[in-house]
This record gives sequence, C-alpha cells and structure tokens, in this order.
Amino acid sequence: MNEKHFSQSILEWFDVHGRKNLPWQINKTPYRVWVSEIMLQQTQVTTVIGYYNRFMDQFKSLEELAKADEDDVLGYWAGLGYYARARNLHKTAKLIVSEYDGEFPSTLDEIESLPGIGRSTAGAILSLSLNQRAPILDGNVKRVLARFHAIEGWTGHPSIAKELWYWAERYTPKTRFSDYTQAMMDLGATLCTRSKPNCPQCPINSTCRAYNEDRTNTIPTPKPKKALPVKHRWLLHIENQKGEIYIEKRPPSGIWGSLWSLPDAPYTLDGNDITHYCREQLAVECTVLSYKESFKHTFSHYHLILHPIKLSYVSSIPSISGCSDSRWLKGKHQLGLPAPIKIYIDSMEEEY
Repeated sequence: MNEKHFSQSILEWFDVHGRKNLPWQINKTPYRVWVSEIMLQQTQVTTVIGYYNRFMDQFKSLEELAKADEDDVLGYWAGLGYYARARNLHKTAKLIVSEYDGEFPSTLDEIESLPGIGRSTAGAILSLSLNQRAPILDGNVKRVLARFHAIEGWTGHPSIAKELWYWAERYTPKTRFSDYTQAMMDLGATLCTRSKPNCPQCPINSTCRAYNEDRTNTIPTPKPKKALPVKHRWLLHIENQKGEIYIEKRPPSGIWGSLWSLPDAPYTLDGNDITHYCREQLAVECTVLSYKESFKHTFSHYHLILHPIKLSYVSSIPSISGCSDSRWLKGKHQLGLPAPIKIYIDSMEEEY
C-alpha cells in the first residue's frame, strides 16, 4: 500500500466512523486544542472530557489562564495526575502572554520550545487547530504504524521512534491535515487498541503485517518491565478542636508538586518521634490519637504506602519556623489536593 492509498483509506474510514463531537473539536482554537492535548497525555478521553469542560469553563481564554493563581489551576486539575502538566500549562500561558502578546505561536519550532510541549503535541496543535501539515506520533499512532509495518521493539526506544517518525511523515497527506491527524488518533483509540484490536473493521487490514501474520498481540513490543520499589511514609492527620485539618503546600518539584496535602514524615519514626517531628518541622504541638488503615498509591517509578496517624492539635510554636504555606481545611474548597489524599480526607469526614 503506497502513501496516498494509506492516507486515503484512513480518511475514508474517518468520514464515516471518526469522532467529530469531542469538546475540543468544537470551536477549535490553538488554546482549546493545546489544553486538550496536554490533558490527553497519559489519560483516556473518557476521563478527560469532564475535566476539560470544567477547566475551560473556568479558564475560557489563554489570558484568563495566565492571570489565574497557580492554586486555582491545580485545583481544576486535581485528580488527573501528572501535575507537572498543569504547572507547565500555567507557565506556558504566562510565557505566551509576555513573549507573544497573547497570540499562540504558529510554527512547529516555536510551539515545541514551550514548556511541556514535545514534537508530537506541537504537531497535533498545528494540524488540529490551524490545519497545517505537521505529523504526530502519540501512543495511538505509534501502535497503528508499528503493527502496520510489524516493527518490533519498544516504541519508546530512540531507534524505533526514529523509524516510526519516518513513516508518520511519509503517510501524512498533502491535504486534510486536521482530519488525517484526528483519524489516526481515532483509529488507534477505537479499533487498533492495545488489547483485543478490532482488526476486521480496520480500513488498512489487508496490508497490515501484524494482522496478516497474526502478531497483533505481540506488536507493539511492551515497555520492558522492572519491579517497582516500595516506599513507606507516615501521613500526618493533624486535627484541631474545630474539626479542621492541617494541610501544607508541597514544593514545586517532586511528587504532587505545588498541591496541598497532609504533611508526611519518615516511617522510621515512632509515636514520640512523630510529635517531636511536628514540633520541629511544622511548628505545631500535638498528641497522638490513633492509627488509621494504611493505603497504597502507585506512581510510574515506585509504590507509595501511606500510614495515616491521627494527631490532636494543641498549639502553635511561634519561636520555631514551620511551613509558611500551611492552612486549616474544612468543608468545601477549591484547593488542588492529590486524589488519594482527597479520598482519605473525605473518608474521614464520613466517619463523623
């Protein structure tokens, strides 16, 4: 199958079966497409839709996003995970306002130079919002091309990625750039899925090597797995007499960067050590009340097991410098909390 026949088959399939009513496909602008593409990194469409609609209702324009407080941005992102994406969105919006007079750049090099935007995301923004010819290579497209050419090896490996970019460039047609980009995304998301692909309905199955060689279950080659280490931390649930919970803002780098969370402490500490830790590190005097059920949260690079310990707040210690970004939390709020921390706090509130 030559390049023209490939793209023509994909577009004909898209005209009948493609997705055309997703929120970011309506009133397409570089800003709206950019936000959707960042949200869709590491996250399924069905999950993103609700977050996207709420985010766009709050930050209707790039200028509004740039003016927003970081806490507000993270609050509307909380639950999506990979929070560096939200911080980069905010940083990029401010950069576009200051460096590009609020106009989203319109060249591949300029867009790719922005925080949190790689080659494929830049291409998607250009092709989907401005109908410019710019190949993409997201996870869906990698899977389609790897199976079509029976390319073995993990698609994240530089040499494999280079080969896939070659084919992505060759197959991108000279017209209907936006439709073709969306069509490739849709094909991977709806037919050429990671498991149990619906090959009989695929428009390019007649010349797909993996399908014809019965190798769709082994191509693409999975990412090499390694055992994830397990880390343990105390989760400090400090509560005052009003039923308010002590939270602090995490550093910008590291897990849950810039989100509000319950403090945590080394798991090597015992009960007496923990009250001392609260005194020295948080500048609060408290006493241990009870130990709660532990729970696990898995990151891409390790498992984190949190061991909540409930403490009763006694007083602050003005002479000791504690966390400057701290507050007491109760009831409704719009702060960005990590999903597992929010679930834990909500479950504690339900006990009362």
